[in-house]
Amino acid sequence: MAKRVCMGNEAIALGALAAGIKVAAGYPGTPSTEIIETLVAVRQPDVKVQWSTNEKVALEVAAGAAYAGARSLCTMKQVGLNVASDPLMSLSYIGVKGGMVIAVADDPGPWSSQTEQDTRGFAKHANLPVFDPSSPEEAYEMIQAAYELSEAFALPVFLRPTTRVCHASAEVELREPRPAREAEGFEKRPEWCIFPALSYRRHGELEVKQRELARRFDAMPFNRIEGGEGCKKGVAVSGVSYLYAKELIGELGLDVRLYKIGTPYPLPEGLTREFLDSVDSVLVIEELDPVVEEQLLIAAEGKRPVLGKRSGDMPWNGEYSYELIKQALLKYLALPCEEAEAEAEELPPLPLRPPVLCAGCPHRASFYEAKIATKDCAKAIYCGDIGCYTLGNAAPLNMVDTCLCMGAGITIAQGLALAEPGTKCLAFVGDSTFFHTGIPGIINAVYQGTDITVIVLDNRTTAMTGHQPHPGTGRRALGDEAPALDIETILRGCGVRHIAKVNPFDYEKAVAAMKEAVAFPGPSAVIAEAPCIAHIKKPSTAHFVDDNCIKCGRCIREIGCPAITPDETGRAVINGSLCTDCALCANLCPVSAIKRGEING
Repeated sequence: MAKRVCMGNEAIALGALAAGIKVAAGYPGTPSTEIIETLVAVRQPDVKVQWSTNEKVALEVAAGAAYAGARSLCTMKQVGLNVASDPLMSLSYIGVKGGMVIAVADDPGPWSSQTEQDTRGFAKHANLPVFDPSSPEEAYEMIQAAYELSEAFALPVFLRPTTRVCHASAEVELREPRPAREAEGFEKRPEWCIFPALSYRRHGELEVKQRELARRFDAMPFNRIEGGEGCKKGVAVSGVSYLYAKELIGELGLDVRLYKIGTPYPLPEGLTREFLDSVDSVLVIEELDPVVEEQLLIAAEGKRPVLGKRSGDMPWNGEYSYELIKQALLKYLALPCEEAEAEAEELPPLPLRPPVLCAGCPHRASFYEAKIATKDCAKAIYCGDIGCYTLGNAAPLNMVDTCLCMGAGITIAQGLALAEPGTKCLAFVGDSTFFHTGIPGIINAVYQGTDITVIVLDNRTTAMTGHQPHPGTGRRALGDEAPALDIETILRGCGVRHIAKVNPFDYEKAVAAMKEAVAFPGPSAVIAEAPCIAHIKKPSTAHFVDDNCIKCGRCIREIGCPAITPDETGRAVINGSLCTDCALCANLCPVSAIKRGEING
């Protein structure tokens, strides 16, 4: 064994390798992305790793490998599980042969997600066991235990790290990676095909397995009762909150019975009974849904109070902090908490720093050109999607009126167009999202003949999550070459009759192309092609503002580029170190006061 400082996601990937995985498939999404990235970096020759087209595909690929007896890993963030939920619900009935772990990273806060949804609720819904690590070290051990459990019960198993576990770093004691467990081979049998009679029988079997799992969890080291032998006050903790509670109990010298839960569904049967029998009341500390709390309420049978979200003692939403848990513990134990409140009041508020599109981002140009192209429309609605370009909603662009989930911009636009005839509805979608879930919406628009314009923002990468490849980039996760699927060809294959391809930095041509697409009666598309600014070499030239500036502020007011700011007199100033020479601002200036020049000139 060797010790190494690992990020939580890295520990999960290395734990999967130590367990002997053969296949790993996922779709990038913060806070889960680095799991697959680590497998790519480590590059075990006998392990197949892929960024799949979307989470549904990733789960099905991993399931197929497990059908053949290989150990497989599927990764995604919590909203990605929505996309994968269709195969998931059936897979819990079908089961697996080789061990299969579904690593779903939850995002309490949320810091970079549409929702705060709790994967443990999905686990209960699907009747599947879930591990909830409190640290990178525990995540490393848990994923290996999860493979053993998966094979013992012939079920996929969830691993549910949260943002603080995924992105925290700790010293982890690593085992040597095991050679990938070779698949025993797919055995043809009727149980691999889901039919109503089989589903009826398997549902009953799944319910029986819940009790068996609850008993198996009693013996796992991730679940334990700590301290407070003579205390009748109990605290049940799950996930990263355990570390905060453990630290506080030691720091403040609290006398309390602590129930550390690493497998929140189903709860360990015997250990839970032992804990409840030893206390008069319980405070449950868990982020997001009351998964542990509700199970403890049932197990307590009304014989002792179980406090938490339902009692109003813990918040339902947001990430739990050291200070929040400190105050909850002091209140529960009837200890003075004025000191904690005073400390909290002394902290100054953090400055607001809203995210913005990068200087030189091609999406800024595309948004602005679409705004110009639709300025004569009686009413235009701009439907956005998930990615960097969601930031187009901010002032001064104000070009994202709706944003729901991956691929929904295209279909939301169709519903709006049907509800408000005569309104021009534009849908913006990134290239990775186009492949992820955009194509079915395109097909529906063509089939129904709905008058919308789709603008594909093609920057040749999955920029929001760290520049992962996708089917249009011409390479795979491990860097090998792949066929580059052409978006224009796919659009034509879907039946779109009006398609234009433009460079968003060719201002006049881009505006003209968008005007034509907006005027076309029926589904139309514009593909705005320009690489992500983080992928190109910074040019030796940049733009500057000369003495002809009339201080109209149009370059600042209309595009919001972070490289352009006003000076104390109101004159526009361009920061040469930020400018990427895209020239969008020069196209706006009414007096041609913005010129190109050498950065050091």
